[in-house]
This record gives sequence, structure tokens and C-alpha cells, in this order.
Amino acid sequence: MSDTEQTYSAAGEVGALRERRTRWQMAKIELSKAPWSAWFGMIVIAIYFIVAIFAPLIAPYGEAQVFPAPFAPWGGEHIFGTDQIGRDVFSRLIYGARNTMGIALAATLLSFLIGGGLGLVAAISGNWLDQLLSRGVDILMAIPSLIFALMLLTIFGSSVFSLICIIAVLDSTRVFRLTRSVAVSVVVMDYVEAAKLRGEKLGWIMRREILPNIMPPLIAEFGLRFCFVFLTIAALSFLGLGIQPPTADWGSMVRDNASMIQFAKYDLTAALTPMIPAGAIALLTVAVNFVVDWFLHKSSGLKDDH
Repeated sequence: MSDTEQTYSAAGEVGALRERRTRWQMAKIELSKAPWSAWFGMIVIAIYFIVAIFAPLIAPYGEAQVFPAPFAPWGGEHIFGTDQIGRDVFSRLIYGARNTMGIALAATLLSFLIGGGLGLVAAISGNWLDQLLSRGVDILMAIPSLIFALMLLTIFGSSVFSLICIIAVLDSTRVFRLTRSVAVSVVVMDYVEAAKLRGEKLGWIMRREILPNIMPPLIAEFGLRFCFVFLTIAALSFLGLGIQPPTADWGSMVRDNASMIQFAKYDLTAALTPMIPAGAIALLTVAVNFVVDWFLHKSSGLKDDH
């Protein structure tokens, strides 16, 4: 056999053709398998975020700009008419997407930072600190969150900062429970024990050994928590203790225009005005749940029968 000849190997041929897919290629493959409901949810979420980011460019009028014609009908200069003091409903609907979604996203991120961090610490420590944190969370969860939020907002005021912090702290209790429950089953694994024996610090173990193995349920929970926080902000604004005027918010828009429903027999479009922000809240909630359901199904490893 000459020096230029090589021994044939089937395993070598297969290995030579194998290429490591990039994350973008893997994402394209997963998206191509997504059901129509997930695609619907992702498209709706993308549209909402585009509207929220470019609200000043999309809205025809200012957020608090007042016109001399309150309760103006639909059409003409005002697509969805004006509210009780003459502000353009369509413009406030667009700005409301930025304010409501922005505050909900900030509160959800902060709740995961607080609850997720404390949940990992409690799961790793497993001593008196775990008991102390768990009992404190149980006490907070025993109080109805909406009533507790109303009481705290009455004490500390209804500023955006107070709203984000109060909702984040109250919602972090749910994140703590989930994070601790999924992390407890990971901290007993051999690779975590090996990291402890190597002398790795707590932060390194949390970041490199535990967190990557509990990400799927946390990501799914993030979507659900965002929906709950979003609805909580809308409920607080409807009750008058959420986002304060003249800042646009979908919950307060429903409250401000609710009296127009009684005029349905005279003008159907006027009665539909408070339904528009309510429909925007419902549509975003359904869209996020569609995406979360798909992600949970994909991360669980279950296969479709059809």
C-alpha cells in the first residue's frame, strides 16, 4: 500500500460530514416546527413591542394632548374618537402599550432577580437560611396580593418606581417557590457536589451548574409572570392606584371611558371605545400564553401524536 493511500473508515466519513449547527440555525429549525398558535403569539408580541418602542413615531398626537371636542365620534381626525376631556384615544392606546408593557417587563425582571436569586440561595444552603426565607415567603403569599398592593401603594404613593418595586416584591414570592423547587432536585447531583468539593464559590455554582439546568421552567414562568403582572398593573390602574394621569395606561383608559357603554343604543362605536384597551390587554395575554404553552411542550420533550 502506498503512502498516499489511507484506510477507509465509515465512522471517519460520517464524522467528517458532521457540522455543528449555529444557534441561529437551531432556532430556525425549532421555529419551522412551531404550531400556528405559537406563530400567532410571536407575531402579536412582536407587533406590540414594535408599537411600544416606536410609539412617538406612530401616534398621530401627543399622549396628553387635549382637543376642544370631548367624546368626539370615530373617524375624521380621530380614528377612535376622543375621551372625556378630549384626548385622542388612538394615540393614548399606542402610548399605553409603551407604559403598561414597559412597567410590566421591568417589574417581572426585578421579581425574577429577587425571587430567583433568593430561591437559588435557599436551595443551595438547605439550612436555617432556607427555612427563614421559605417561612417569610409563606407569610407574604398568605396575604391577597392585590389587596396588599393597594395598601402599600396607598402608603408609599403611586409613582412608577413604587409601582414597579411593590409588584416585583409581591410577585417574587411565586418565583422563589418555583426556583427553589426545581433547584432542590439539581443541587443533589454529583456535579454540584464536585463543584462544592473543588471549593467553588456560591455564585459560580449558581451561575454555571444550577441555573443552566433549570432555565426551561423559569423561562416559561417568566411568560406567565409577565401576564399576571401586566393584568395586575391594569387592575390597579382601573382602581385608580396604578399608573397616574396624564400618563396613558390601558387599565385607566377602560375606567375613564366605561361610562360610554351606556350609550350603545345611540352610538355603537362609542360603546366600543372602552372595549379597545380591554381587547388589547386580552390579546396580549392570549398571545403570551400561546408562546409559553409551545415552549413548555418543546422543553418537556413530548412529541405530537399527529
